[in-house]
Amino acid sequence: MRTLVLMLSLLLTVACSREPAPVAEAAPKADPAAVAAELDALLEEWHQAELKANPIFATALGDLRYNDQLPNFYSAEYRAEAEARERDFLARVQKLDREALTGQHRLSRDVFVSDRELSLEGNQFPGWMLPVHQFGNYGSFFAQLGSGQGIQPFREVKHYDDFLARIARFPEINQSAIANMREGIQAGVVQPRPVVEKSIPQFAAHIVAKPEDSVFWGPIKAMPESFSAEDRERLTASYRAAITDVIVPGYTAMRDFLRDEYLPAAREGVGQMHLPQGKEWYAFNVRTNTTTDLTPEQIHQFGLDEVARILAEMNAVREQVGFQGDLKAFFEHLKTGDQFYFKTEEEALQAYRDAQKKINPLLPQLFDIFPKADYEVRPVEAFRAESDAGASYQAPSPDGSRPGVFYLNTFNLKAQPNFLVETLSIHEASPGHHFQISIQQEVESLPAFRRFGGYTAYAEGWALYAESLGKELGLFTDPYQWYGRLSDEQLRAMRLVVDTGLHYYGWSRQQAIDYMLANSSMAESDVVAEVERYIVIPGQALAYKVGQRVIRELREEAEAELGAAFDVRAFHRQILVDGALPMGVLQTKIREWIAAEKAKAAKAG
Repeated sequence: MRTLVLMLSLLLTVACSREPAPVAEAAPKADPAAVAAELDALLEEWHQAELKANPIFATALGDLRYNDQLPNFYSAEYRAEAEARERDFLARVQKLDREALTGQHRLSRDVFVSDRELSLEGNQFPGWMLPVHQFGNYGSFFAQLGSGQGIQPFREVKHYDDFLARIARFPEINQSAIANMREGIQAGVVQPRPVVEKSIPQFAAHIVAKPEDSVFWGPIKAMPESFSAEDRERLTASYRAAITDVIVPGYTAMRDFLRDEYLPAAREGVGQMHLPQGKEWYAFNVRTNTTTDLTPEQIHQFGLDEVARILAEMNAVREQVGFQGDLKAFFEHLKTGDQFYFKTEEEALQAYRDAQKKINPLLPQLFDIFPKADYEVRPVEAFRAESDAGASYQAPSPDGSRPGVFYLNTFNLKAQPNFLVETLSIHEASPGHHFQISIQQEVESLPAFRRFGGYTAYAEGWALYAESLGKELGLFTDPYQWYGRLSDEQLRAMRLVVDTGLHYYGWSRQQAIDYMLANSSMAESDVVAEVERYIVIPGQALAYKVGQRVIRELREEAEAELGAAFDVRAFHRQILVDGALPMGVLQTKIREWIAAEKAKAAKAG
């Protein structure tokens, strides 16, 4: 019987095999328009999810729906939710048929996937154990937010109540930050001693005896007269209580923790290489900040070469102005000569406001695309000025309700030489950061994650490249202003050497300081602030020169390929119009544009 069954089975198999094999039907091609629409919807869903998860980001964009909310960014739950959200959206976008996408849609898809993959890769490193450093911490940011001079609006009664709700969340965030730092102590992931020493005064600055002396009292002093007497009285009492019962105890708790518990556990070695997985962590930061595959060794050598080149150009300026003495003596002359420094804060601010009026009318020579938003020049607030950068930029709100802000640090006027006015104005404002970021935000056809996102190498590379346009614009005619341009570029070149020196080669803090003092005319206080900045944000300082080199090489390539057909305005439009991009993506885009322009010129010829 078993044999019969086997034979029948064999016969059936053979019989079936004689039938023609079915032809597999090709999968229907995805409808490009439908896939593009689905991608648009997903990217908008992602943006809305990000706004809800990060209400401060929403506030910065002028979206006030979540203005009373402040999640605990330092909690394990928040980190887990963020990772789950990234994995979910990454998977959903990857399911879309990439081949059905073209142009900007394919570009957006690829950039989004790359961003999410890089972010998820970074989760292996415990950055959450290091929430406090002197160059950026939630305490200083929260004070700026509540000062009435930042991104938090205080125009209506509801706005005041919104920030009271955020203040109520401060203690939980503060305690989570302390808990994370305690975990860091156990894991050996702690900040270097000089960093902690500089951070303590930043928290101590907000421990006041009277609420009226607090930065957080600023909105009360500037309360609109249109508020009713009842609202004014209630809000004044509420802010007084919030400062006394929440703000001051919170800052006191962190000050005491940093001083009594964290400082004794601080590490002596300042480079990231001294942390667990430090070399791998630094390599990741280099890749993230430069968006290239350049190694620390290559970047270090590039920096050494650039420092030597720029020193030679500085020496040429020394000869041009007829200074008797060597370059080292010239540096000392520039550091100590009273004629090179502002006498008052107002004089410094006015010089930069005058530069704004001088530069803006010159821009049409090199650009045919301009931002709608303007910018203001303001001093850095006193509570963060001592350890803040010499200059910085804050983007405008997309709706135009808040201008861009060029912050000038006037804490030490001897660190703000007047020969930097033209080059710093270009870098921080127009056609640098303000110009690029505002244009990006105003390109409404871009998905929101690209309009409001960014890449350090692109943003800082553009700003440094923009400085190089000064002579083309008719600036830098004064040899000292040209020296200021060289001084600024030298700073960025030294960063390549010092950042890799600290985090890859194991330099000490003093070694980095000595190197910068020997190769520039920078004030020692400025050099110390710079070095301590590189210590706490490894890799970020590399982005400037690396990004600038990519953009400059692309321009040289376009000029060589297009010859007389090269239009610098069109080139700049191509760099700016699609917003910030990773360097590799930017190279591909510009080379495709060059090929198209070349073909167009050949056809016309």
